[in-house]
Amino acid sequence: MFDVFGSVKGLLKIDVVCIDNNVFRLHYKATVIILIAFSLLVTSRQYIGDPIDCIVDEIPLNVMDTYCWIYSTFTIPNRLTGRVGLDIVQPGVASHLDGTDEVKYHKYYQWVCFALFFQAMLFYVPRYLWKTWEGGRIKMLVLDLNYPIVSEDCKTDRKRLLVDYFITNLHMQNFYAFRFFICEVLNFVNVVGQIFFMDYFLDGEFSTYGRDVLSFTEMEPEEREDPMSRVFPKVTKCTFHKYGPSGSVQKFDGLCVLPLNIVNEKIYVFLWFWFVFLSVLSGLSLIYRLVVIFMPKVRLYLLRGKCKIAPQKEVEIINTRCEIGDWYVLYQMGKNIDPLIFREIISDLSKKLEGKETV
Repeated sequence: MFDVFGSVKGLLKIDVVCIDNNVFRLHYKATVIILIAFSLLVTSRQYIGDPIDCIVDEIPLNVMDTYCWIYSTFTIPNRLTGRVGLDIVQPGVASHLDGTDEVKYHKYYQWVCFALFFQAMLFYVPRYLWKTWEGGRIKMLVLDLNYPIVSEDCKTDRKRLLVDYFITNLHMQNFYAFRFFICEVLNFVNVVGQIFFMDYFLDGEFSTYGRDVLSFTEMEPEEREDPMSRVFPKVTKCTFHKYGPSGSVQKFDGLCVLPLNIVNEKIYVFLWFWFVFLSVLSGLSLIYRLVVIFMPKVRLYLLRGKCKIAPQKEVEIINTRCEIGDWYVLYQMGKNIDPLIFREIISDLSKKLEGKETV
């Protein structure tokens, strides 16, 4: 798996040759960078700063801090609303009766930095698979024709090579295209699966977290329950047990402040909106892909859009003779090759295909 992230350092670089599309790049570039940045932010606050501070009588503070960090803290869910300073100390922090009041333990905060990094790794996997399967084919086919200034002899020779390649491999590139389509499906499955993963990670709170935060501001101050205080409480309770002088078990209730949750709550609000946006966009991208696969006329319009200066008849000849794999490779080349040179390739290829059909 270390090989997967061996090239992550190149995510900020601009690709000389494009082998995917904008939606695909949102997964492996934007989302991976966001998740790694958040992971580093949480890690710096967790291991360099002071992630927890607890107050309790008769117990050394450093001991209490370490104990509560390791064994988790808790809040009382039915004490989330009320007047702070009168009814409750803080949302979820109040006196409770064992066996009567529900107690919610918070153990996730130790794992947030690792979970975010693991999620980033999963978002990069489809990109890693596609780069492995693609094998540099588009880069090889472009042959430096993405630059507008190419010597005439060099251009003529490379155009001939490209046209000969297409004629030789006509109807043999479907497997190449469908492997990319599989990676697009993996992107969608991954982002939806990660929404469920974060929901499980936060005890079922993530699926409605962003919506709850939006609706929170519309409620009455006396009645509203802050979802950020519920999911990421800044003040919690912690119980410490030890033996007394006579050998009896003594119980100490402590109050803990979790400054790290100020960062966590903002991170997961952003991730909720980002993941919802990305999953909707990825779903629409899959619908678009199905339309492209099953409707040749749509492929004609898209290819014509990549080569607007080519005669319509030439584009129609190519679209009629090409299967989905041939079309996809040609379309990807159109993204990378200079438009004027690509128009000449389209013209030469259409003549070859028309001549082959006549024969």
